[in-house]
Amino acid sequence: MTNSRTRRAVLTGAAFLGAGGLLGAAPAPGATGRVVAERRQDERLVELTLDSPALGGPATVALLTPRGWDRRRPGDRWPTLYLLAGGDGDHTTWTNLFRVQELAELRDVLVVMPGMPLFGFWTDWWNRGRKGAPRVRTYFLREVMPLMEVSYGAGPIRAAAGESQGGFGALGFAARTPGLFGAVAAFGAPVHPVRHPEMWLSGARFLGVDGYAIFGDPWKDWEVWLDWDPYHRAEGLRRTAVYLASGDGTPGPLDGEEPDPHIPGTEKWGALADDDVVSLTEAVCCEETRMLSGRLTSLGAPVTTHIYPGTHSGTYGYRELRHALPVLMSALRR
Repeated sequence: MTNSRTRRAVLTGAAFLGAGGLLGAAPAPGATGRVVAERRQDERLVELTLDSPALGGPATVALLTPRGWDRRRPGDRWPTLYLLAGGDGDHTTWTNLFRVQELAELRDVLVVMPGMPLFGFWTDWWNRGRKGAPRVRTYFLREVMPLMEVSYGAGPIRAAAGESQGGFGALGFAARTPGLFGAVAAFGAPVHPVRHPEMWLSGARFLGVDGYAIFGDPWKDWEVWLDWDPYHRAEGLRRTAVYLASGDGTPGPLDGEEPDPHIPGTEKWGALADDDVVSLTEAVCCEETRMLSGRLTSLGAPVTTHIYPGTHSGTYGYRELRHALPVLMSALRR
């Protein structure tokens, strides 16, 4: 298994733009970051480099641009789909693996794909009460979104989706700020992490990340964990269309030949899993997905749920993004 595939299993062309480019632009109103470089990757794909105070360094955001975007004028706006990276932080998964550029439904939608730090969890890190960088939630809400809406044609009609930690982020942003997105989708995501803290702390340790710096100690700082937990904040999703999908951890049709890696520290959950589970991470995501789905249903929220045979390292995000499109596009066509 490649390093990239391993990270996903645990987690969870170069001409400068001409007209319309904003190389070195000042921060947008309400934003604290700025764009320092723009590169066109192909006819529709543009990559931005941001100087991000919230992350304490550079960040990358890719744009899949809609028809007419290169000829945009001040005030032109498009419905915008934000696709959030998984725990490896790799924004290119959406184009390289999930082939979002092939979706004809998105030809008139601006697609924004920000990266994030490894295992960043789309969260402002606790850092043992000191807080500070990386502030991944602040980066998205105070840097990426304002810059997109002021300078790159992103409109106020929005939807969001994410795989693994990206799904956690999409749901968390929507739940904490009702009305931010008209619809959200999460694929194989930890949507109730306070339920299985050892899983996510062990995953961080496996990748050399201090998991306690993200949410704190779940036994001492449990209020911090609860504050970020999408299940705990499900009330905020009552009026947001939600698509939830997860594999059940058993072998599925889109899995590769190599299994998910064993993560030291997850033995308890392995002992509790069914005998046919080969992906403990996805099995735990599945349990959390079922719990959140049930919670949203009890609240009368508009939720669609798809549980299927499959693992965390498979390519199910390609399929599930397409399954989620009717929910996402319904919000973007308002």
